[in-house]
Parts: sequence; C-alpha cells; structure tokens
Amino acid sequence: MSTLKGCVSVLLLVLNTLFWGMPLVALTILKLVTPTRRWRLRVLGGLHWIALAWVKTNNAWIRCWICPRIHADLPASLSPRRWWLVMANHQSWTDIIALLYVLTGRVSMPKFFLKRELILVPIVGLAWWALEFPFMRRYSREKLARNPKLAERDRQATRRMCDHAREMPMTIYNFVEGTRCTPEKQRRQESPYQHLLRPKAGGVAQVIGLLGPRLDGIIDVTLHYRRGTPNFWDFLCGREADVAIVARCLDRPEWMLDGRYDDAQYKERFYTWLNALWQEKDAALSSYSWD
Repeated sequence: MSTLKGCVSVLLLVLNTLFWGMPLVALTILKLVTPTRRWRLRVLGGLHWIALAWVKTNNAWIRCWICPRIHADLPASLSPRRWWLVMANHQSWTDIIALLYVLTGRVSMPKFFLKRELILVPIVGLAWWALEFPFMRRYSREKLARNPKLAERDRQATRRMCDHAREMPMTIYNFVEGTRCTPEKQRRQESPYQHLLRPKAGGVAQVIGLLGPRLDGIIDVTLHYRRGTPNFWDFLCGREADVAIVARCLDRPEWMLDGRYDDAQYKERFYTWLNALWQEKDAALSSYSWD
C-alpha cells in the first residue's frame, strides 16, 4: 500500500510540475527577449508567482495525501517582505520539501545554491535557471589547489544572485555542509561532530558580505529526523517518521559587514563563529526530545 502511495505522490508531483511548467516556459522565453532589466524584473515577478504557486500546490497535496508529521518551531518575526539567509544542516532531498512546507508564506521567495548538473533536470532545471538560482560547480581540493581560479566561477554565480537579490525580497537557502551528511562522509572528513559534517563558510560569508545591510536576518535551521536516516522515497510513500524543524533568528554581528573573506583574520573569525554555531546545532540534535 505504501508503494502505491509513493507512485501516486510521484504522479502528483509530475502533474503539478507539468501544469505550472507550461506558463513558466512561456515567461522564460519572454524574459529572454525582454530588452531591459526593468521589464525583465516584471517578468521575473511573474516567474516568482508561478514558482510559489507550484510550491503551494505541492504543499497542498502533500498535506492531504502524505500527511507528514512535521513539527515546526519557528520565530514569530518571520516576514515574506524581508531579505533572509537560511542556514541549515542537510541529510536528504526531504530537507528541501520540508523547509518549503513550513516556510512558504512566512518568508520571501526561496533561492537555493544548486549543483551545476541539476540544470539538466527537465522543466525544473529550466525553472531554476529562469528564476536566477545560482548553479555551483564542485571541485576537489586537489583540483582547486592546481587551479585556484576555478573557485571564482562559484563566487561570480553568488555575486550575480546577490546583485539581483537587492531588487526584490528573497530568502537565500544555504546547506552549509555543502552536501548531504552520511556516516561515510563524516569518516572521510574526520568530522568532529556527531550528527553533522564540517561547515563551509565561504558561501555564507559571501552572501552576507554582498547583501550587507540589505540582509534583514539570518535564520539558523536545524532539521532532525526521528528515524535518523531520511529517504525521499520513504517520505513520498508516507513511511517517514516524525521530522522536527527548529528555526531561530540570529543577530548578525556588526564585524561581519566590516571585513572581507579573503582577509585571513576575518576568515578565521568567521570560521570561529560558524564552528561555534555548528557545535550548538550538534548538541541540540543530541539532546532533542520527541516527547
């Protein structure tokens, strides 16, 4: 029975994507031929409306069909008319669905850092490109050591997104570990955390530095799965156990606006701040009570 539920869930997801994909493709073509940024912003506003309609429709059938057990503890100060940076741990594709499920309508238009390969996903990849999501390339440390200029490509993608972010409210989501956390990855990293991978500070620091005072707040999100090993297919089948999402608004230290990430002293200070935050998150995951 659960497998049938999963198949129906996939069908609903595909049908919803196809339904909203048609007007999205039309507006994407219009955006390509629009001559000025001012008019492209109007088209982008329409694309945002379609994207949020797609998310809200997904949320509706997920709520009625899957009936997920998602427990959310959210700040009262959230607003869809402000600029936010969301920092979260990452374990599964379910993270994205769960975050959009609880935060849509409470914060502004979501923008995710995405792997470059995801641009090839039918319809959805085109949507992400048209919505000006930043596509990031993943290079090994060895490759970056041989050619440090490769890292500039990701910095340029982040810079373009932040430049556009000043034009209308948006919420930038960053899974700070850079990849999904697994025991194998923890071993390879020699992670000092029980539940997390080592955080990567570069993307967060760049977003904060580029948006500056425009950024209204930093939202620290901790995702916790009762089962411990989340699986997106199990979520679609309704087999996923309870999911907890605990969010808090962080005060942005003033020193973050006074330095540059390429400065060694600033970089060390930023890593110290982020590692302390990750230690708190790891402790919270260890002590979380489902009662």
